[in-house]
Amino acid sequence: MKYRIITLLAAVMLTAAAAFADGIAISHGPYLQNITETSATIVWTCNRQSTGWVELAPDDGSNFYACERPRYYDTNIGIRVTDTIHAVRLSGLQPGVVYRYRIYSQEVLSHHGFDVRYGQVAATNVFSQKPLAFRTNDRSKPSTSFVVLNDIHARQNLITPLLRQAGYEKRDMVIYNGDMVSQLNSQDDLFTGFMDESVGLFAKEKTFYYVRGNHETRGAFATEIQRYFCPREPHLYYSFRQGPVFFIMLDTGEDKPDTDIEYSSITDYDNYRTEQAEWLKAVVQTDDFKSARYKVVIAHVPPQTDAEGAWHGPKEVAAKFVPILNDAGIDLMICAHLHRTIYYKPDAMHKFPVIVNSNNTCLTGDTEGGKLNIAILDAEGKKSFAESY
Repeated sequence: MKYRIITLLAAVMLTAAAAFADGIAISHGPYLQNITETSATIVWTCNRQSTGWVELAPDDGSNFYACERPRYYDTNIGIRVTDTIHAVRLSGLQPGVVYRYRIYSQEVLSHHGFDVRYGQVAATNVFSQKPLAFRTNDRSKPSTSFVVLNDIHARQNLITPLLRQAGYEKRDMVIYNGDMVSQLNSQDDLFTGFMDESVGLFAKEKTFYYVRGNHETRGAFATEIQRYFCPREPHLYYSFRQGPVFFIMLDTGEDKPDTDIEYSSITDYDNYRTEQAEWLKAVVQTDDFKSARYKVVIAHVPPQTDAEGAWHGPKEVAAKFVPILNDAGIDLMICAHLHRTIYYKPDAMHKFPVIVNSNNTCLTGDTEGGKLNIAILDAEGKKSFAESY
């Protein structure tokens, strides 16, 4: 009998230990999105339905445990979100300031009426590790620098060497200009395709700004993409300021007509681009845009015409966006999509230069020396393009 009791207790303890070991955990992230001068969004996923929040602390040398830190919850219409993905927008921040942060997820075991039963909490480590931190943007910063990658299509062993050749550690931001994966059928496509590598390398503490490519419009999971990128913004197209540069991030949609058989009557990008053009007209009239020393546009699909053998998408970009940008005095447009490096000088169609970065190179930009300096490098550091504006 004694032996049976001991055996039973051991089995119960093993079961409890297994359940604890298989409890809530952060599965992907955190990573930063849409940092501005006064706000930032932090995104992560976990393996259980949960509520989520962020604790924020100044970078003042104090221990993270020195006092209670303010909490910012993942909410929607006044209700704390219960989900496996969380996005928390921090607002009221100061320009050019470093903030430390910690994320939390608490499992929700059940929710019936007013009765909510909670489980364990998962959080990032601030006890034996340095707390995660980020810096807000600052328009008074005299210079800025960035690196652009695109058309990775979930290929392995390419993002890290390209970013290292670009010296990503010393740059203000990383920009992903679309087609980072080939299609979206599940969340795993995002994280195994490029997100886990980005988080492990830099994205917990340095933001990447994301522009959708035409391949990220494909697949059953494509409608979920804004839960992961720009999750607290009104659109996937947006603008922001860092130092002397005003960035306009366009979402150029698909490259064929909406009626094409490949899209199975699921797309409406012509109307989407028309709506976006109206937004763009308003953006280029703002004081924020006009006061910037440099105006840079990031767009996956480049503008092209019939004379260049253009498909429908590039012709739409040329017809709907370029006239607005011409009148606005854009300095440079950085594109992707064509899987090769191309430099289009200003011409009758677009009054600004257009640079297309290939699928095997990174494009670097900085505003040192009173100029906007652009270079294109491959994974071995070989430079194939350099120009200043």
